[in-house]
Amino acid sequence: MAETTTCAIIGGGPAGMVLGLLLARAGVQVTLLEKHGDFLRDFRGDTVHPSTMRLLDELGLWERFAALPHSEIRNATLQTNGRSVTYVDFGRLRQPHPFIAMVPQWDLLNLLADAARAEPTFTLRMNTEVTGLLREGGTVTGVRYRGPDGPGELRAELTVACDGRWSIARDAAGLKAREFPVKFDVWWFRLPRRGDTEFSFLPRVGPGKALAVIPREGYYQIAYIGPKGVDAQLRARGVEAFRGEIAALMPDMTDSVAALASMDEVKHLDVRVDRLRRWHIDGLLCIGDAAHAMSPLGGVGINLAVQDAVAAATILAEPLRRHHVTGRELARVRRRRLLPAAVTQAVQRVMHRRLLGPLLRGEDPTPPAAALGVLERLPWLSLVPAYFIGVGVRPERAPAFARRGTGERRS
Repeated sequence: MAETTTCAIIGGGPAGMVLGLLLARAGVQVTLLEKHGDFLRDFRGDTVHPSTMRLLDELGLWERFAALPHSEIRNATLQTNGRSVTYVDFGRLRQPHPFIAMVPQWDLLNLLADAARAEPTFTLRMNTEVTGLLREGGTVTGVRYRGPDGPGELRAELTVACDGRWSIARDAAGLKAREFPVKFDVWWFRLPRRGDTEFSFLPRVGPGKALAVIPREGYYQIAYIGPKGVDAQLRARGVEAFRGEIAALMPDMTDSVAALASMDEVKHLDVRVDRLRRWHIDGLLCIGDAAHAMSPLGGVGINLAVQDAVAAATILAEPLRRHHVTGRELARVRRRRLLPAAVTQAVQRVMHRRLLGPLLRGEDPTPPAAALGVLERLPWLSLVPAYFIGVGVRPERAPAFARRGTGERRS
């Protein structure tokens, strides 16, 4: 006989964990299925944005979050021709925590999992991979899975796919996405951190390539941005040639670059941007990257996924408590979150064309002197990208039923 739950959540990433926690605090029976045995994965998105930290505060989790090992990025500067210009200044945000926290995602997920486990209606099942959907007629009625004890079935009144851009659930449901062309990929790696580098986002650019250098506690997290489709070529050339390219972009860090020992330490991200035309069918809802895969530009994907989860919990908690969720409520989630996803993707695509496009074509990536001059004369303009990245379009607030000990302490 199949097991049953009210809401089955596929995927224990930020969206799934936040949704599970919020629904459990509403008294909804929730079962979250995560295919891995732990959350330890390299180069997951480690950015926690001001609007997400405000949510953690509202959920009564700020003190636990602040105790996690983390670094704080309060601005982004561009260094060119001997000039240093701040083009993103999170310190100007009117937020309780006006910075981006760089936190290993596994620490954040463990924190959320511990908070959710404290709720009597929440169940987390690790090492449990969803392999398909259960259906009756045209309605999804749960999932098939493979767990430590073999295959099984879990029936649910609602299944929520939070399993990312390569979602099994959305493919099984036949949901179609509009894909937007992307001409670059990202290669992530780490280098040892020397000295007391300021915690600032440090872009390094050169003809046909770029680096994003993110200072972390004890190391740099590096994103190498290059043309799509060259991963095999990069690996065939070997680590010595790759180190040479990196050293040319960051000559002040050659000692750190020398520590890169193998191309096995370099992880390839196949960048994909898409958006579902329809986010649900009866019995199934997709949110986060399963509904709208984001570019890594700005690191906003996690923030949008978390905001999707908050909106979904706010809209669906009462129908789930009544055990009567209709397509009308599921469509409300899409209506609520479509604008933020579409606007963010549109801005990212403009940045791809205007900034990364010329760079990948080998053109001079240096911003016009006039633009730098405007930023120097009007530094408050750095608030605009700070708000877009750090807070986002239509940020969500924790529903009343999920709040615990709100303090909104300033950092």
